[in-house]
Amino acid sequence: MTESELLYQLALSKIPRVGSKIAKHLISYCGSAEGVFKSKRGQLKNIPGIGGYLVQAITSFSEFDKAEIELTKAFEAGVDVLYFTHPEYPKRLKHIHDAPMIIYTRGLKKFNEDKVVAIVGTRSATKYGKHYTESLIEQIQGFKPVIVSGLALGIDITAHQAALANGLNTISVMANGIDMIYPAEHRGIARKIEDHGSLVTEYPMGTKPETHYFPMRNRIIAGLSDAVIVIEAAERGGALITAELANAYNREVFALPGDYDRKFSTGCNQLIKHHKANILTSIDDLVYYLNWDQNAPYTPYNDPMPSIPVDDLEPEEKNVVELLQKQLDGIHIDELSWQTHININKIAGILLNLEFKGLVKPLPGKKYQINRKFVR
Repeated sequence: MTESELLYQLALSKIPRVGSKIAKHLISYCGSAEGVFKSKRGQLKNIPGIGGYLVQAITSFSEFDKAEIELTKAFEAGVDVLYFTHPEYPKRLKHIHDAPMIIYTRGLKKFNEDKVVAIVGTRSATKYGKHYTESLIEQIQGFKPVIVSGLALGIDITAHQAALANGLNTISVMANGIDMIYPAEHRGIARKIEDHGSLVTEYPMGTKPETHYFPMRNRIIAGLSDAVIVIEAAERGGALITAELANAYNREVFALPGDYDRKFSTGCNQLIKHHKANILTSIDDLVYYLNWDQNAPYTPYNDPMPSIPVDDLEPEEKNVVELLQKQLDGIHIDELSWQTHININKIAGILLNLEFKGLVKPLPGKKYQINRKFVR
């Protein structure tokens, strides 16, 4: 992918009402983010579901200079900007319906490891909650999970520190720009996290933390993980939002039970009572529900099978897939266009759509290859 295409991708993310779903829809018809902006008004109007407001917003967009400045700031700070289609974009996160179009990250990018677990809880953690967090991470150290949390006070920072102390990679998801560490006293830990994991945010450089950014941040915490563990939580709070989101994303949720009269056990107890979390009594609960096997060899995370089988593809998509199945080392886009009798611009959109669905992967030199593990 060229830097020019990344600029257009970033610009597309700046258009109001264009989220990841609409962006993918636009790109599948136009072939690329650059193609979206270079399409004529009439062409955009003919795209199903794209109304007059979006057509006007796209054709009148003029803030490419601001997007370029934003990219320059990120690159100068050693920050990677990953669009939804980037090969290093977290695979688990890609599968949630409201995944961010773009994430900013700095560090090792340990997103696709075999085991990834989020640990969250109240900012006003008790000594018991902190001790349990440290003990839990020490006990699961042998399974080598990546620990995800939010760099906040209380349980979050305890989870990051315990992960680092036990030689585990850890990911911090922030509700602000990577250059605006919040709270400020966690800057030292953030630097260590970069060396042993990643800082992640969907917000550009210079973005200050705002109250409404934190619930949005929580969906990334849940989306990156196989499971969310809530250690302590009051009746309301960000940890419960993360648990609710994890349930919506079909992630496992665990909660540490506590005495009924303890304020920061109320949220956990309610999650368990309403069957929104598995009760966490020991490490054995995690091992059982997550099917961990300490003796199993390490394998990187693989995408689950897509929900759309080949037989349910559009006719032109199916035609492309069938051709690629016959030539497993890949076919050049021009050859695909010639064999399918589909013009080059349209075939580019079809291939991108198949890439989104996980059926096709691009190769160097404008070749495309079937992703055999996804074909049914």
